[in-house]
Amino acid sequence: MPRWRPKPAQRAIVSQRAGGCCEYCRSQERYSPDTFSVEHILPVSKEGSNELSNLAFSCQGCNNRKYVSVFITDPVTQALVAIYHHRKQAWNDHFAWNGDFTSILGLTATGRATVEKLQLNRRGLVNLRGALYKLKEHPPII
Repeated sequence: MPRWRPKPAQRAIVSQRAGGCCEYCRSQERYSPDTFSVEHILPVSKEGSNELSNLAFSCQGCNNRKYVSVFITDPVTQALVAIYHHRKQAWNDHFAWNGDFTSILGLTATGRATVEKLQLNRRGLVNLRGALYKLKEHPPII
């Protein structure tokens, strides 16, 4: 079976809906050396569809770390929880920025588990956020 690729119109809708940012780590595509992906929130291998409601905009770092994950472990409670779902949950309910806007904090079991699984505070991201914050380009307004 050939690998699914979004049509240009689908990619445009998903990118615009995300404000040009990764829907996990909030990195901005315009400052990334890599093209962002349109990824399946619920993987096709786990019955996910190609409908817009199941598509998210993701940087390569987050997309590669998520892969086909649906359930992940909360590092605090060790409970198995669903990974953050962009269309069913609000980012601000599960995540917040630290005081200098360089790191993402998990506010809930889902938030904590997603931060850990996707390594949302990778060193390069933290450094880029700090530099962009000084330039008044971060955090992005979505």
